Amino acid sequence: METAQEGTGQGVPAGNQTNPTETAKTTRAFGSRGDAPPRRRPPRRQHTTRWLWTLPPVAALALAFLYPLALVVQQSFTPETGGGGHNLSGYTEVFAETGFRTALWTTIWIAVGSTTGCLVLGFALALVIAFVPFPGGKALSRFIDVFLAFPSFLITLALLFVYGTAGMANGLWTDATGAASGPVDFLHTPWGVLLAEITYFTPFVMRPLLAAFSQVDTAQIEVAASLGAKAPRIVRQVILPEALPSLAAGGSLVLVMCLNEFGIVLFTGAKDVTTLPMLVYGKAILESDYTGACVVAVVNIVLSVALYGLYRFVVATTAAGGRRAGA
Repeated sequence: METAQEGTGQGVPAGNQTNPTETAKTTRAFGSRGDAPPRRRPPRRQHTTRWLWTLPPVAALALAFLYPLALVVQQSFTPETGGGGHNLSGYTEVFAETGFRTALWTTIWIAVGSTTGCLVLGFALALVIAFVPFPGGKALSRFIDVFLAFPSFLITLALLFVYGTAGMANGLWTDATGAASGPVDFLHTPWGVLLAEITYFTPFVMRPLLAAFSQVDTAQIEVAASLGAKAPRIVRQVILPEALPSLAAGGSLVLVMCLNEFGIVLFTGAKDVTTLPMLVYGKAILESDYTGACVVAVVNIVLSVALYGLYRFVVATTAAGGRRAGA
């Protein structure tokens, strides 16, 4: 083998010759031990530019939301008969009212009841759409996406046309029997509010469930069926574990929205149903008690933020579990 002779007289393979100039440049660039080049910090001007870009949206958010919210909180601590000082007398008066405690309890049980109904109905409907082939299944799935954009009062008006005092159900009954009025008269009760909220919010549970069902391995279902497992057992042991994260996320979101629902309760005209949003409306518009309305609004905000934190925790936990399962 031919060798290239250096000034020192040592033999070096001709194919492995190195350029002393390039070696010196590499050593200066990467260090004497061949370390990777140090990461360059972005210039200070770039950091300043980023902060400048964040200022407009933060300012707009502060003016449109944070400032009015701060005024509501401030007004809740400034009773009109308290001499202009800040104290807790407004909270004390509102918390002592029986109407407030009743509205708080009504808000909670209607929200929990509606969420439970949405979870049960949404899971059943999503199960049928995802795993039971039938004509129009894809069109129904697309309709769910459109349904999410409907305003809540529109659903209430539709229910009034069907189940109202002069609705279709009572009209058919009076035409058939000749009675003066029909037997259907539940829409103006808490049960009517529950029906309207379940009808409106069920698609918010179905949408994440359909996305989760699309990721289910059908081979597992086929293997379970070939081993003799019946449909209820397949749903319980194969499908339900995959759907639990989506059920938890969808249920948390629906619970938050039901807690703050105003249009459905207002349009049903349920006289004995007073929720926290309705109590805010009554105190501010009907009684001109702005301090009391702000107190109730602050309580509603605290409940909503707490439930939203729970919703975000569930979503984050679900995402982390999905990443661990994928790993």
